[in-house]
Amino acid sequence: MEFKCRKAGNECYGVKELTLLSEISQRLIQSKELKNDLSVILELLVKYMGAERSFLTIFNRQNSKIYIEAAYGFSSAQQARGKYDLGEGIIGRVVELARPIVVDKISESSLFLNRTQQELKSKDGEELSFVCVPIIEGSQVTGSLSMIRVFNPFISKDENLYLLSVIGSLISRVVSSKQERMEELEVLRQKNKELQSKLTGEHRPVNIVGNSGKMRDVYSLVNMVAETNSTVLIRGESGIGKELIADAIHFTSKRAKNNFVKVNCSALPDTLIESELFGHEKGAFTGADARRKGRFELADGGTIFLDEIGDIPLSTQVKILRILQEREFERLGGTETIKVDVRIVAATNRNLEDLIEKGEFREDLFYRINVFPLYIPPLRERRDDIPLLVDHFIEKFNKRNGTSVKRITTSALNMLMVYSWPGNIRELENCVERGCILTTDDVIHAYNLPPSLQTADSSNTQAKGGLTYTVEQVEKQLIREALTSTKGNIAKAAEILKVTERMLGTRVKKYEIDAWRFKV
Repeated sequence: MEFKCRKAGNECYGVKELTLLSEISQRLIQSKELKNDLSVILELLVKYMGAERSFLTIFNRQNSKIYIEAAYGFSSAQQARGKYDLGEGIIGRVVELARPIVVDKISESSLFLNRTQQELKSKDGEELSFVCVPIIEGSQVTGSLSMIRVFNPFISKDENLYLLSVIGSLISRVVSSKQERMEELEVLRQKNKELQSKLTGEHRPVNIVGNSGKMRDVYSLVNMVAETNSTVLIRGESGIGKELIADAIHFTSKRAKNNFVKVNCSALPDTLIESELFGHEKGAFTGADARRKGRFELADGGTIFLDEIGDIPLSTQVKILRILQEREFERLGGTETIKVDVRIVAATNRNLEDLIEKGEFREDLFYRINVFPLYIPPLRERRDDIPLLVDHFIEKFNKRNGTSVKRITTSALNMLMVYSWPGNIRELENCVERGCILTTDDVIHAYNLPPSLQTADSSNTQAKGGLTYTVEQVEKQLIREALTSTKGNIAKAAEILKVTERMLGTRVKKYEIDAWRFKV
């Protein structure tokens, strides 16, 4: 097909299209960067043709998905939403059938899915046409090229299709190369998942997310101690998941089929903790209307988890020490000695050694529970686990809330990676939940995260000029403030700043500060 030169005013459209193809060809030949950014070609297409927008998709044969690779006239959020299954909508059909499709008016088409949530009419309220052609390299469809322009009944469908098909042929090799890289990454991603599963499947507890070196060391210790009946003391900061470690120890042990009883010692008042742990007889105290079994008795044959054991009062510590030594106790208000076979797993975020020095924790009890200490590193020491944890929490909140959040942007993830996480995993979970709630396009962006995560690194607002420049700015400001308070009196300002009058005069001259300006 040849371009026919049709006059529209003084403009010849055939020449214009040939100029466009020529410029694209030259750019492909001369520019190396163009191979990495096809949006430049799409911009040329839109501007030369007076179109509204344009985008290019790539077909990933590994998962039969079609993704927008480059676009012009779309926001990053719209581009991220552009995902299609093979055969789905216009894009999916073009790729599947290797045939172009033209829709005269997208507002009236049921095939136009509008996955990117774009406007269906122009700014002036005019109807928009959609042209999509397959990009073919050899005999394989590698993707598609689409253009959206104002509907014009005087422009034939063949001319639109021919132009896009020629451009698709020009960039087909570049698109094919991108397709191969995308598929290679998909294969590597799958192999990486399989390898991680193979490496950690036998060792990583199923209830814990994380594959950093420090966490693998923790998993190894958990697997070793779980096979024994030894008492375990889990130590670490608040919010790191000590309870999950306790779960893993119990459910990978021989006691897994028996009871696992959890006690939050810090949540129980001193007057009730003994009754909760050891039970009570009828009439033991006011309100004790019946005999009640305690947590240790309920955990017989299984495991009891004493969370925040550092908060237990000294009077109760004595009885816990007896259970550890003799495996027996009496209910509150009772005389019957009860034997129990129970494993104790304790946890604390407090420094027990300091509590011993202060007389707030028994030293003999400490040595009894510290048989197998297990330290859980804080999140800031295992940042490699953050991406895995984020994916886990997104999936968790999707199931809980019936949402379909797909991913987190690179900039948002960078913010999470550089933050110090004083609240550890619990704080991270809250941040991800907030992001899942605030997102409007099923993608968590940096602006969906709490303001407290904004740091110099994550927001790209590092101080400029270096140390010397910053010190000089501070010094200059201090001098101005001193001169303001002394109404320009250098001698008094020097006294305030604790420097000699000569030193201050030198700096006033260096910074070109007019002391007279501060006089009233």
